[in-house]
Amino acid sequence: MDNGILNVTLSTPGGMITGIEYNGIDNLLEYEYKENNRGYWDLVWSKPDHQGDVFDKLEGTDVYVIAEDDNQIELSFVRTWDSSETGLPLNIDKRFVMLRGCSGFYSYAIFERLEGWPAVNISQGRIAFKLQHNLFQYMAVSDDRQRIMPTTHDREKGLVLDYPEAVLLTNPDNSFLRGEVDDKYQYSSDNKDSRVHGWICTDPPTGFWVITPSNEFKTGGPVKQDLTSHAGPISLSMFFSTHYAGLPLIIEFRDGEPWKKVFGPVFIYLNSALPDEDPLTLWADAKEQMLLETEKWPYDFPLSDDFPYADQRGTVTGRLLVRDSYISERLITANGAYIGLAPPGDPGSWQRENKGYQFWTQSNVLGYFVIKNIRAGNYNLYAWVPGFIGDYKYNIQVNVLPGSKIRLRTLVYDPPRNGPTLWEIGIPDRTAAEFFVPDPNPMLMNQLYVSQPDKFRQYGLWDRYTDLYPEDLVYTIESSIYQTDWYFAHVNRKLENKTYEPTTWKIMFDLTNVDESSNYTLQLALASANEAELQVRINDEAQEVPHFTTNLIGRDNAIARHGIHGLYWLYSVDVPGSGELRRAPLLEEELEINSPQEGTSFQGQSSLCYAGIEDMKALLEEATEKEPRAALKWMQENGREPTCSTFDASSTRRSQN
Repeated sequence: MDNGILNVTLSTPGGMITGIEYNGIDNLLEYEYKENNRGYWDLVWSKPDHQGDVFDKLEGTDVYVIAEDDNQIELSFVRTWDSSETGLPLNIDKRFVMLRGCSGFYSYAIFERLEGWPAVNISQGRIAFKLQHNLFQYMAVSDDRQRIMPTTHDREKGLVLDYPEAVLLTNPDNSFLRGEVDDKYQYSSDNKDSRVHGWICTDPPTGFWVITPSNEFKTGGPVKQDLTSHAGPISLSMFFSTHYAGLPLIIEFRDGEPWKKVFGPVFIYLNSALPDEDPLTLWADAKEQMLLETEKWPYDFPLSDDFPYADQRGTVTGRLLVRDSYISERLITANGAYIGLAPPGDPGSWQRENKGYQFWTQSNVLGYFVIKNIRAGNYNLYAWVPGFIGDYKYNIQVNVLPGSKIRLRTLVYDPPRNGPTLWEIGIPDRTAAEFFVPDPNPMLMNQLYVSQPDKFRQYGLWDRYTDLYPEDLVYTIESSIYQTDWYFAHVNRKLENKTYEPTTWKIMFDLTNVDESSNYTLQLALASANEAELQVRINDEAQEVPHFTTNLIGRDNAIARHGIHGLYWLYSVDVPGSGELRRAPLLEEELEINSPQEGTSFQGQSSLCYAGIEDMKALLEEATEKEPRAALKWMQENGREPTCSTFDASSTRRSQN
């Protein structure tokens, strides 16, 4: 495919991207690799009755010219499954599009299963590009995450750490990188933030960028994390994976289930600068191009009947408010709420949904929202509001028709609550970023994150707890500060013989005049969990059976992958006033885990979070059935302090309500 700006060479009938010629460079891709290992689509799949994964580069068996004129080329590389085969039971249609006057090319794919086909599990889908290592050495993922990167050869000479992806660079070609840790997971991003990333060549100044104009085809919602670009040099367009989520995001097909889905198009953008220009202008230009591509979505050029144009899609508008009478007698505007349409399910099911399309937006300061360009279909409307625990689900399914404009009434979210807040730790925003994140081991650092707020991306922080806390963490309500006194991840303790033991954290608090006839509630919001069991005991360290246990939960591995959150978990724990609270109040949380990177993280306000990251707020609430005014009068009559301490999620200023 050639439009006079660039030339893209594809293998036939396989549909592998073997060459990209641009800006006087014969091939931006690593020509030393085999032709099927330079640019390609791939899936990772397995059969339910077999343990091993199959890495499938989706080699086509037929090629079709869908369009070829002065304005557009569209090629289709097809592989069709039949019942006599033992391979992946999926029809594959990979498309490549080049437009006139466009400095790049597009790619998308249609995957389809027919009814009655065999069961299969699919755990990853993506496009991968492997660039010339002697040309592309500077990587950019965001404004504050860009740097000179090591090569594959540098990594091969390095020291592998706790897992193969993490390597200590002992003898890199660029001495500036010596002594640093490189790990591809240090450059992951949320879906909502992963719109453009790529590489810069300085001579001649050339940029290679992966632009994602929409996330409608990605799984797990807007805060699902995934890989971007990393050392190689490699750039990825990730459509779905189990990263930062685990088994729930494996796409499972059973009982002959049919399915069809379009992934993409994504845009591979190439740009250049004059020899005397700053090569970093290529990043600024790539961001501008990303905005242009986003404005053009949905594209009007894909020729597959399975890709609907703008006039075949719908719009949903509305307003979301929050009702929490213990904070305000009036409804609260849901400022910055994440609001989306996803396949029907339970509240919060969108973060584990992996077969359909999702459409998300954020509300404005008054709680109004607009969701545009929605494919026709039946959806539930979901939301979550920073500053409040729990998940919202509109109780009526939303049926979007082609061209429809649906205006919903004002929606009201009632966060989980049983009474006024007695205390809380953190901010309920589904990350653990507000808690104490330590400096890394000085011998295991990535210099990019030394002076940045997201220190959680440093390697080995799971073992820093052992270094900094010879005795387990004790947090005292009213005197401790969660920003400095609450470790961001509840992990296990490393012993001298390279084994690990559970850790027990204690929350000390005063609760006078316990009403034995009332129930209290401990809200635990977890931002992540990885093969961990969180147990809660109250005022009895030796209690054999805990008051509460999560049992073994989570496989998102977010701690080891330097994420500040994974999947969200919320638990409401009943604490009878006639029970353990009659003694001097002490809350213990014991984490039982077996390997170094396992654990949980706390999420924040009214919740705990994350198996290694999330804002934790442990909220102890007193459950009453009374209205706020009646509850206030009752508290005064019973000698209670008539205040409820909360934290403003935007400024973390303490306020009295």
